[in-house]
Amino acid sequence: MKNEPIILPAEPTDAEDFDVSAEGLDRGQRARLIRRTRTALGLSQTDFAARFHVPVGTLRDWEQARATAPDFAIAYIRVIAQFPDMVAKAVA
Repeated sequence: MKNEPIILPAEPTDAEDFDVSAEGLDRGQRARLIRRTRTALGLSQTDFAARFHVPVGTLRDWEQARATAPDFAIAYIRVIAQFPDMVAKAVA
């Protein structure tokens, strides 16, 4: 992230704000999609991970934007959002 172009500069009057790169913004948007999908289903991280066979540590990293969820995982999350029962049955 050292040499990535900044697309959203830190607010100069906010000591806790920080610059955001394109990669960081993408990672944050992916995290939000995953978290919103899980909470819309009313599941804890542990329950979501168990139901859809995602390692709970990986899910936590994705939701907290410590790691970027890969494209295949985002596609999987979108399918889960639309057809949660069908996906749960398919992976059971």
